[in-house]
Amino acid sequence: MKMSYRFLSYVLMVCCFFLAGPSLAQSSKSAATLALYEGPDREQRLIQGARQEGALTVYTSLTVEDITDLTAAFEKKYGIKLKFWRAGSEKVVQRIITEARAGRFDFDVVETNGPELESLHREQLLQKAYSPHFADLVPQAILPHHEWVGTRLNMFVQIYNTKLVKKEDFPKSYQDLLNPKWKGKLGIEAEDVDWFSTVVKELGEEKGLKLFRDIVATNGLSVRKGHTLLAGLVASGEVPLGLTVYNHNADKLKKKGAPVEWDVIQPAIIRANGMGLSKKPAHPNAAVLFYDFMLSDGQVILAKNEYMAASRKAGSILDKVQLKFVDPATVLDESAKWEKLYTEIITRQSR
Repeated sequence: MKMSYRFLSYVLMVCCFFLAGPSLAQSSKSAATLALYEGPDREQRLIQGARQEGALTVYTSLTVEDITDLTAAFEKKYGIKLKFWRAGSEKVVQRIITEARAGRFDFDVVETNGPELESLHREQLLQKAYSPHFADLVPQAILPHHEWVGTRLNMFVQIYNTKLVKKEDFPKSYQDLLNPKWKGKLGIEAEDVDWFSTVVKELGEEKGLKLFRDIVATNGLSVRKGHTLLAGLVASGEVPLGLTVYNHNADKLKKKGAPVEWDVIQPAIIRANGMGLSKKPAHPNAAVLFYDFMLSDGQVILAKNEYMAASRKAGSILDKVQLKFVDPATVLDESAKWEKLYTEIITRQSR
C-alpha cells in the first residue's frame, strides 16, 4: 500500500510537469539557450517563463526619469516587476565585478556605457545573445562578440548660446578654434578622453595633439565635470561654446526654451552605449524578454526622451552627417596613454 502511494505521487508529479506546458520546461533551460533561441515562438515562450519568474533586476546608469519611463512601459505590457539599481557607469561595473567575485549574480541585465560593457565582456560576465530586432539596428550597434548591444547612441555635439554665437560663426573645423574670437569662450567636459582620442586620430595623431595644445595656449578651455553641467553653463551664457556635450543634453534644454543650438564639427563622434545579459541571471526569461523590449518598444521611448536610438525605426539623423564611432575595445586598451595626454593637454593646462 505504501509503495502504491509513492508510485501514484510520482505519476502525479510527472503529469503536472508536462501539463504546465513549455513555459516550465523553458524556465529550466540555461540562459544561453534562451538568449540564442531564434524560433518564431520566442516571445511567447519568454513571456510564459518570465511570468513564472515574476521579476527581474536591472543595473543601469540611465537617468532616473528615463529608466522610470522604461520600467512603467515594460511592467504595463508584460505584468512583470522590474527592479533597478542606478549609479554612474564606473560604479555599476565595480558592483557587478565585486558581486561576481563573491559568487553572486544579482543583476539580470546591465545597461550602461559602451567601454564599461566591453570591460564586463572581458571579465566573462556577460551572455552572448541574439534578438529578432537586430535587423532594425545600425550595424555599429551590434558587436562581433554579441555579448552586449548598443541601445542608445551618444553623439558628441558642439553646443552654443544663440545670444552669444551666431549660426554663421559656428566653427567648420577644429582648426577654426584657433581664431582669436574664441578666446575665453570655449568649454569642454573633464573626462571626455574617448572623444579626444578619436578626434586626434582622425586628424592624424601628431597633427591633432599639436592642434589641441595650440588651442589651449591661444584661447584657453574651461573644463567642467559633467555634460549636463556644461550644457547648462552654455544655456546661462557662462560658456558660449561647449565642445563636448551629448545631443540629448542640448535637445532637452532646447525643449525647455533655453537659448541654445547644436551642430557638429564633422565627422560626428558617436559612442554606442547599451546593455548586456548576465551570464547567470536569476530571472533568465524576464532578462531576455527585457532585452528584446529595449531593442523594440524601448527604442521609441528613448527617442521620445531625446536620445539617439540605435534602431533605425525610431528615426534619427544618422544618415545626414558623417559619423565616426568610438571603438570601445581601443578605449580600454589605450586608456592609460590617452588619459595621460588628456590630463597634460586639456585638464591641467586649461583655464
